[in-house]
Amino acid sequence: MDKLLDLEIVSSEKIAAKGKIESISAPGTVGEFQVLYNHAPLVSSLGVGIIRMVNEFGEKSTFATSGGIFEVRDNKVTILAETIESKEEIDIERAKKSIKRAKDRLKSGEKGIDIRRAQYAIKRSLNRLKTIE
Repeated sequence: MDKLLDLEIVSSEKIAAKGKIESISAPGTVGEFQVLYNHAPLVSSLGVGIIRMVNEFGEKSTFATSGGIFEVRDNKVTILAETIESKEEIDIERAKKSIKRAKDRLKSGEKGIDIRRAQYAIKRSLNRLKTIE
């Protein structure tokens, strides 16, 4: 197939994916979007969500992300992710423990609790669990 996109997904820790793909969908901060061959140039911020792609062999991959920047130009997709985990890298028990810790913090009613941080931790962990379903 000659109608492929070049892809690179990187974070501060690793190169999560690199290669040729048929399509990719991503969680933009204003809604999910999909990119196919010959897409118009685009730069978008990413929110917490799931990145789904189909590689040149028709194989599907799924990643959990907590945000970042998505760019497509001249059939090249570059994602600079805050965090990125493949479906296989997600630790189910760790995600469940993170949700419990954050909910316990919110329920405690202690002064000085960073409510937004706890809510964001829950959102990220729920996204991880949703990614592996």
